[in-house]
Amino acid sequence: MLHQIKHIPNITFPENLPIISKKDEIIRSIQKHQVLIISGETGSGKSTQIPKLCLCAGRGIHGKIGCTQPRRIAAITIANRIAEELQEEIGQSVGYKIRFSDKTHRDSFIKVMTDGILLSEAQNNPYLNEYDTIIVDEAHERSLNIDFILGILKNLIKKRKNLKLIITSATIDTEKFSNAFDGAPIIKVSGRMFPVEVKYYKEKFEKSEEEDLDETTYIESAVSELDDLILESPYGGDILIFMPTEKDIHDICEIIEGRGYHNTLILPLYAKLSGEEQKRVFISQPKRKIIVATNVAETSITIPGIKYVIDTGLARISQYVPKLRVTSLPVTSISKSSADQRMGRCGRVENGVCIRLFSEEDYNNRPFFTAPEILRANLAEVILRMIALKLGDISDFPFIDKPNPKNIKDGFDLLFEIGAIKFVEDKNRYILTDKGVIMAKMPLDPRLSRILIQANDENCINEASIIVSALSIQDVRNRPDEKSKEADEMHAKFKVASSDFLTLLNIWVKYHEVWQREKTTNSLKRFCKKHFLSFKRMKEWIDVHDQIIEILQDCGMKIGNSIEIICDLDNKHPMYASIHKSILSGFLSNISVKKEKNTFLAAKGKEVMIFPGSYLFNKAGDWIVAAEIVETSKIFARTVANIDNRWIESLAKDECKYSYIEPHWDKDRGEVVAFERVVLYGLIIVSKRIVSYSRIDAEEACEIFIREALIEEDMNEILPFMRYNMMQIDAIRDMENKIRRRELLVSKENLFAFYLERLKGIYDIRTLKKRIKENGGDEFLRITKEELLLKNPDHDELSLYPDKIKLGGEKFSCKYHFNPGDKIDGVTVNIPVELKSTVFCEEIDWLIPGLLKDKIAFLVKGLPKEYRKKLLPLAKTIDFIALNIPCKRDSSLINTLSLFIYKEFGVDIPAQVWQIDNLPDYLKMRIAITDSKGMELYAARDKDVLKNNMTNELDGNEFEELKKKWERTGITSWDFENIPESLQFKKGIFIVYPFIEKDKDCVNLRLLKNKDKAISLHKEGLAALFSLHFSKDLKFLKKSLVLSFELKDKAKYFGGSKAVEKELYDSIISELFCKNIRNREEFEREAHAILPIIFDKAKEKLEEIIKVIDSYYEVKVTISSLSISNKNNKLILQFLEEISFELEKIVPQNFITLYDKSRLIHLVRYIKALEIRSKRALYNFEKDQEKANELKIYTKKLNEFVKDISSSTSDEKKKALEEYFWLIEEYKVSVFAQELKTPFPISKKRLDQKLNELDRLV
Repeated sequence: MLHQIKHIPNITFPENLPIISKKDEIIRSIQKHQVLIISGETGSGKSTQIPKLCLCAGRGIHGKIGCTQPRRIAAITIANRIAEELQEEIGQSVGYKIRFSDKTHRDSFIKVMTDGILLSEAQNNPYLNEYDTIIVDEAHERSLNIDFILGILKNLIKKRKNLKLIITSATIDTEKFSNAFDGAPIIKVSGRMFPVEVKYYKEKFEKSEEEDLDETTYIESAVSELDDLILESPYGGDILIFMPTEKDIHDICEIIEGRGYHNTLILPLYAKLSGEEQKRVFISQPKRKIIVATNVAETSITIPGIKYVIDTGLARISQYVPKLRVTSLPVTSISKSSADQRMGRCGRVENGVCIRLFSEEDYNNRPFFTAPEILRANLAEVILRMIALKLGDISDFPFIDKPNPKNIKDGFDLLFEIGAIKFVEDKNRYILTDKGVIMAKMPLDPRLSRILIQANDENCINEASIIVSALSIQDVRNRPDEKSKEADEMHAKFKVASSDFLTLLNIWVKYHEVWQREKTTNSLKRFCKKHFLSFKRMKEWIDVHDQIIEILQDCGMKIGNSIEIICDLDNKHPMYASIHKSILSGFLSNISVKKEKNTFLAAKGKEVMIFPGSYLFNKAGDWIVAAEIVETSKIFARTVANIDNRWIESLAKDECKYSYIEPHWDKDRGEVVAFERVVLYGLIIVSKRIVSYSRIDAEEACEIFIREALIEEDMNEILPFMRYNMMQIDAIRDMENKIRRRELLVSKENLFAFYLERLKGIYDIRTLKKRIKENGGDEFLRITKEELLLKNPDHDELSLYPDKIKLGGEKFSCKYHFNPGDKIDGVTVNIPVELKSTVFCEEIDWLIPGLLKDKIAFLVKGLPKEYRKKLLPLAKTIDFIALNIPCKRDSSLINTLSLFIYKEFGVDIPAQVWQIDNLPDYLKMRIAITDSKGMELYAARDKDVLKNNMTNELDGNEFEELKKKWERTGITSWDFENIPESLQFKKGIFIVYPFIEKDKDCVNLRLLKNKDKAISLHKEGLAALFSLHFSKDLKFLKKSLVLSFELKDKAKYFGGSKAVEKELYDSIISELFCKNIRNREEFEREAHAILPIIFDKAKEKLEEIIKVIDSYYEVKVTISSLSISNKNNKLILQFLEEISFELEKIVPQNFITLYDKSRLIHLVRYIKALEIRSKRALYNFEKDQEKANELKIYTKKLNEFVKDISSSTSDEKKKALEEYFWLIEEYKVSVFAQELKTPFPISKKRLDQKLNELDRLV
């Protein structure tokens, strides 16, 4: 103490400072009060004189006089000024300490420091024993650090009664400070010595309701006012212009320089300028100074000689938005107090003028104060240090203004995000985690501290410390407007396309490469100038990095000695991953996922854009992390890098939200799983990850395992008890499928209850096998048939549903399904492809006995009402039909049903009224065509599937290759192997049909895809082969068939004698040789049997033909004669033409090959009947026409039936239609030539019956 008293410097005071008038009062108040509020405008001398007044009051003896400043420039400037006034060098009685720079001595009396330094010291020395007096200067700025210091000191002065606290402030709301410190006295010091004239901008320069402020407008307006000032007072007084942003300052300085004002010096002033550049503002100059500044010139520093102030009334003021987690830096209107501070910059040495570029009304409507930073800032760092200092709950801390609860919450959220704190339930308070303890020791943003801690774990601490130190200072890259293109080109040399962080690292590496190579400061300066880098900021970067290295070493972290040059790496590279995982750990809430091009979806649903200055602009990957998200004109992500979203979860596990969807059985994994979704701050970082569900919900996992794996039988490994239970269940299900009722098998809930009782806690194959082993076997899991049956089945009913059905002489297996709407619902008959031709289409209609009654019931109930009412009561009628209908499987069910109803009930039902097309699927047999292994090739409920030949789909090249193997030409005798009915290949999917083809003087072996055509052509080919075999005999046959002279004349009606002879020969050959023989031995047997009867057959055929030709000729002569004799009678002539037409219809030119013997023997009678009718009609034509009219109804119906014939017309109906045609001819005989007689009784009744029968047939 004596040493300190002995070395107190000689203290003098400048007489021209306003505060000197209050010197004695201030000294007395310091001695009398523990807390003192001194209010003084900028320029009053309070910042430089109060520390000296404290020395005069006896302070600084028991500890230093600490003086905090909100800015480094102010701390340095004020410390230098005090030392100058004490006539000492800095670092003796007076020193300063700013971040990473300490210019104090242990014996110094006065220590000027930034408020951040005092906060840092309070962490290690909560009682601040180094000081006996603390001056909190510029407290009106209400920065976060100032409010925090005031809160700490409010608590501390109660514990340290010897500690004096002096709060200095501009004349802004000093009452609030006094009230916060229990009514501490206030001393007001005047700062303005000369009056200031305030001029308001008269033109409309305000925000309109429709438009935002136009940047150009306020710049141009300021320049316009400056032009007027220079014009009005070209020589007098310096000018201070307030602009909201650095860019504005550069823009307006460029414009002013372009004006070429006489004898002026244009000086920018903003916080990021170097100390040397800022000093120029305070130095007296022979030229008139035009200073363009941000709000840094509002307080803290006094610029001498300012006569004029031009105030835009705007500033860029930070505003943290907890909801978006962004720091917004909008250009906004300043408060009244800030406007008054700006006005106070002039009038120090003479009368001043303040020109406000806004209206007086606008000024009056502005808030009085700017909101304290604590009400608009990120409180994370404050909360972290408060917890470290054990200062209690932030909500209870004695801040001048209580922080916004949302901001407090956001601060805690950030600290949780980076893993700095945790809540201790039993102590009901927050404590620091191990990482948080380290972070609290680091004088860095907690995010940056977190990056360094992670980097230590990732073995990239050296790289991370360089990046963190770069993020702690202003960007080292310069981009002057006039050389922006050159700057961009030079900066691009450092770029890493995937990461702006690595670009910074590359700048560091290249800079140090120059140092290692050249070892001179000048070479570094040249390098910086060439590459548009700030040499001073590069030095600051290195200094900050050195300090961070010291901090890291103090924390026990090992630092490497060198770093590799970074190449353009992708995010799969180990080094890239390590560095960016570290960065990611500090900026988890700054992750974003690509939405479109440069637009990304960020945390909490906000949309951000990559800042255009980033090298990732237009080239970013799907996921990025940003060092900052700032809102200006848009929300921008600045300093960004591509990341792998798979890194995120491990770094943010405690912050991630996990949800599980679609729990289900996975038979390949053999366990119950679910899809896990991982969400961080509203972003899906894992969308669908398969995880074991047993660890999420073991009880539900057990239930799912039983329902989906055991009951649904969905397992890759079928255990013995499951196979046994399946057999039991399948047997009962088969019975239910047959009878089409679910009434035998117990429900799935019964099965579930059975298994749950025995398998609680089992959720996968592994635990199931373990349970079986523990029980000594699986007997406890086997279900008996009795346990599975709800009631005993009716075996008589089941017998109506056979497992095999006989069709076309073969038995085929049946499979039953009961699932309405399913494509296999009902009964499926499996027919091997090679046997499908053996099945008659009509057989399929009859289904199986158990379903026939249902089919009949549906058809009968579907009849039109006029028919249904004749069959009432329907239920009884249906039972009768089902029980008694003859099962004629070779006949259509509809035809049989119609006939049966007609016979039994006298109801004649036309075929077309049956609702066949509306039958439900289960009442239509499903026909499945199978290959040689029983696998289904194709299936349908249409009977045409039996005729379907998939060979039509056979590739043309494949068919041609097959033909090359099988086909032969030029065959004259059976010198080849037997010919199969068909050939199958490709597992029976494709079938082709071999046949013998007729050729000119030989036959050929051919293949066809169409079965019917192949058989037809084969018969013709076989006849040709027989003809070759009997060639000598057939030559004599042809000679014996030559017509007599008389017959040759009559043959003119049939194409002439040659045509008749050929027809006759072809018909004999066809009748004798057109057979479907495919076996050589059978061919030879047939040839041997035919030879003796060839000529007899020919003679018999010739005699039959001669009778027909003779009769035909006689009728033709008669018609001709009658026509001549009645040539003038049109009606008779027309009638005779009709007779001639009928003659040609029943005896066409090809009648020889068209009709067989059974039909030929009746032709003569039909011909004679026409002759008789033609003669008889001439005597009583009216009577003939009456008879003819009675016939028309039958011939008309005949024509209608013929017209309706289609592929679906049954063979039964086609046969009946042919019979009907000949019945009509017989009826004509009975009507017009009764004397010829008919082979059976014929009448209209019989024709009507046949008509009804045809109506009933399909």
